[in-house]
Amino acid sequence: MSGQNTAKGEIAPSIDVTNLSYAFPDGSNGLKEVFLHLPPGSRTLLIGANGAGKTTLLRLLSGKRMAPAHSVSISGIDPFKEGLEGVTYLGLEWVLNPIVRTDIDVPTLLASVGGDFYKDRRDMLVQILDIDLEWRMHAVSDGERRRVQLAMGLLRPWTVLLLDEITVDLDLLSRSNFLRFLMRETESRPCTIVYATHILDNLAQWPTHLVHMSLGRVKKWGSVEELNVKPDPNVRVISGNSELGELVLRWLQEDLDERGPRNGNGKRSEGKTYENLEGKGGYGHEKNPSK
Repeated sequence: MSGQNTAKGEIAPSIDVTNLSYAFPDGSNGLKEVFLHLPPGSRTLLIGANGAGKTTLLRLLSGKRMAPAHSVSISGIDPFKEGLEGVTYLGLEWVLNPIVRTDIDVPTLLASVGGDFYKDRRDMLVQILDIDLEWRMHAVSDGERRRVQLAMGLLRPWTVLLLDEITVDLDLLSRSNFLRFLMRETESRPCTIVYATHILDNLAQWPTHLVHMSLGRVKKWGSVEELNVKPDPNVRVISGNSELGELVLRWLQEDLDERGPRNGNGKRSEGKTYENLEGKGGYGHEKNPSK
């Protein structure tokens, strides 16, 4: 796929990963020899079982963990060394931010992340995510809280968006509206998305590319055409899964057959499991200017 030229001659960022291996601080493997090329303007689904290495890869792409030199680039720039502007990562620690559980109103939260500056974008996200501006954050449901968090995270225009399973609490309609918003973003301005999720509802026509991860490796990747899961535009999709859902089920079953049971087989998953956030997918080991 050629670079997407969407506005004023600007081209969306590409994402390149070259022979990326990563070990956790305790020496265990997180990723092994990962190669990827995600073209400008692409919408990529990152697919894999729990512990496959998806979160670790996203955090390395975002620059929140330092990758080996020349192994990760966003439009030719190392996101860790250069502090690339426009890369937004929404993952577990962002979801667990305690401020969104305090007795605070929605307009104040949105204003704190630039809502008064990006007024049109703020109002659009409020409408798309069906947010009530009179909500008090300590008194809303998890799904309502997640809508506000998404609006906060997406309010400032981004050029690369990395999503780590952050739609799990949304109802079906809210999630569908959110996915359509992301599709319009890539079609109307220069930006690129990588989305790790286990929920495939309404995704059959959303991705342009798929990446299959297992035990810290990328097993398959390519466009939906190359992987033969391009939906027929003349066929009305009811479930939103169709060939995409069947393909992912086959991939995950293959992974399970190759790996065997998690206990008692002498094999160790390359994806670490932690009892708390410290060290999970790199959590707790951020850049620290004081050291």
